Amino acid sequence: MAPTSFEPWLWTCACCLVSYLVCGIPFGKIIAAKLAHVDLQRVGSGNIGTTNALRAGGPKVAVLTLLCDVLKGTACVIAGRAAIASFGFGFAPSIMDPGSAGDVLLALVALSALYGHIFSPYLKFKGGKGIATGVGILFGFCWPLALVHLAVFIVIVAITRLVSLGSVVTAAIVPVTVYLAFPQISLSALAIWAILGWTVVWAHRSNISRLRAGSESKLSFTKRVDKMDDAS
Repeated sequence: MAPTSFEPWLWTCACCLVSYLVCGIPFGKIIAAKLAHVDLQRVGSGNIGTTNALRAGGPKVAVLTLLCDVLKGTACVIAGRAAIASFGFGFAPSIMDPGSAGDVLLALVALSALYGHIFSPYLKFKGGKGIATGVGILFGFCWPLALVHLAVFIVIVAITRLVSLGSVVTAAIVPVTVYLAFPQISLSALAIWAILGWTVVWAHRSNISRLRAGSESKLSFTKRVDKMDDAS
């Protein structure tokens, strides 16, 4: 079922733009600069995400980065759902549920939020790799589904100590878990969720190369870096 007027699409465009700009805020870079006096783009992997924040700034910087990146994704999806449903459709937020008229529109807001983080407009369209913000987006979309992905990530990282492996697997299965949870979802919305998950996989392409070569760095809570390297 598709929206029958222009209003929902107008509000969707506005929510996509706001989500892109909000999720583009590089909290990791800001927090690391304030608390650890380091530029995440100039140390370690050069990435602004949680893993490099831990390596360059320590646990406090990493935790705050993780929280901010997760929350911005969650907030944008929740706000987008409410705004489009109320002002675009004039209905309750359930109109945005999978299989309903707005499921494609909510998926577009989610994708915009992820792209804001990965292609930050404030960092010359560079950013993080999307796993924390992606999980936050899932929390805004369906918190039980987010918990499933978080559990998959934690188990893989606990066993292998490879954050990148956990991230890639968690992201790759997004279309599968979304379909299993919501078999009534429209094909268009499912395709957008697939693009969302697989974009995170694409963002980890250098990590995938190192995983294949057996040279990927393992998670460490004590090792610090103060210069650029080839690990992320």
